[in-house]
Amino acid sequence: MKIIDPYTAARYQRQISLKGFGAEAQQKLARSRVLVVGAGGLGTPALLYLAAAGIGTIGIVDFDRVQVNNLHRQVLFTEESIGQLKTVVAARELKKRNTALQIEEFPVKLEPGNCWQVLENFDIILDGTDNFSTRYMLNDACVLLGKPLVMGAVSQFEGQVAIFNANGKESVNYRDIFPEPPGPGEILSCAEGGVLGVLPGIIGIQMANEVIKLIAEIGSTLADQLFTYNALTNDVQVFQVAKNRASATLMPITKEAFEKTDYAWLCGEKNQLKELSPPAFYQRIRQAFIQVIDVREVGELPIPSDFDYVQIPLSKLSERITEIRPTSMILFCQSGARSLKAAKIIQSAYPGLTEIYQLEGGLNQLLSFKNSTYAS
Repeated sequence: MKIIDPYTAARYQRQISLKGFGAEAQQKLARSRVLVVGAGGLGTPALLYLAAAGIGTIGIVDFDRVQVNNLHRQVLFTEESIGQLKTVVAARELKKRNTALQIEEFPVKLEPGNCWQVLENFDIILDGTDNFSTRYMLNDACVLLGKPLVMGAVSQFEGQVAIFNANGKESVNYRDIFPEPPGPGEILSCAEGGVLGVLPGIIGIQMANEVIKLIAEIGSTLADQLFTYNALTNDVQVFQVAKNRASATLMPITKEAFEKTDYAWLCGEKNQLKELSPPAFYQRIRQAFIQVIDVREVGELPIPSDFDYVQIPLSKLSERITEIRPTSMILFCQSGARSLKAAKIIQSAYPGLTEIYQLEGGLNQLLSFKNSTYAS
């Protein structure tokens, strides 16, 4: 066994001195390569603790830039980070904390065409994403590559952690729980439903803990289990996940089939609606006979005050469909997911109606546009 140098021994002394951990486990961490997909609410706390624990190489995948509405939960970023690439900021901040850490930045959007190449050189994949197309894509890639996948998810006050594919073909994967994706708008994202700021921290650190246990080969992990936590009630539950025969028939079985799979289409995220950018939206609503419909639920914030609209919640849309005039309309919600589903309901009721528009990016993008306009 390689002897740990004095600095490393001193830095990780509290960890190395743990019964059942020791220098050997610390060396396993130093040799490991962990890929964190998504440097957001889940990814940033996980990154902090993985770097602090002594992981040798960390890859960071995120194509996004820091926005002001990230700051209440994405703890690696500051106000000075706004507008910068998340991968760049995260790498810089982590290097300040651990100069021995090797970081590989991937400021790209993961797609079937590049996913395989990014994942194949890492030992464990941590999924901190917030959309179903990426989640299913990562799951399928990890099954085909034989990589353990540590998955986390948060919404409002509840969070989940699970480990898939930890023991090869005998392990369960994400599709054993959810063989097929939910429809658009059925499950709210953080952008749509909100999230308590501390919750991604709790779940993200739990994910980091599972990664460390997998690498160090200590304790009991959440392999083939689903951990759930409610921040309002402190209820914790752990469910055993069983293999689902249907899951194997739904995923690609070769690299070539994987790279041809359209996960955005599979998850209903490809938008067939005509989208209006914020400037185009404000121009269009000045026209006569245009209906503007808010499909969010009653009580959701913010409440727009600079244009007229009617509110017909998505959950009530089918029973209130007669309130909609079959003329030109613009639908909006928080981020765009629910307005897409609302459009399908309206088109089913009025098959000949073609003038249906969607506010691109929902109110989130509209508010960002307004803030940037005022700032300039």
